[in-house]
Amino acid sequence: MPSAVIKSYNYLAERQILEITYHSGKIYHYLQVPENVFKEMRSTMVKGIWFNRHIKGKYPFEEVTPGLNQTQLFGN
Repeated sequence: MPSAVIKSYNYLAERQILEITYHSGKIYHYLQVPENVFKEMRSTMVKGIWFNRHIKGKYPFEEVTPGLNQTQLFGN
């Protein structure tokens, strides 16, 4: 079940990537997240609190929110 902040989440086991989509529309990939950690998150009823305690600040991440590439703005 999603939280007040987390809209949805997905796990790419072969790459150990936890994908989080926030209600704001931003999408982040949290890298090197072991599958057992994802399974713990999936089983908790309070996703946001659990995420803040066990993922945020503990794993590298990158924002992957789809959007215009800067070169697309200028037709290059």
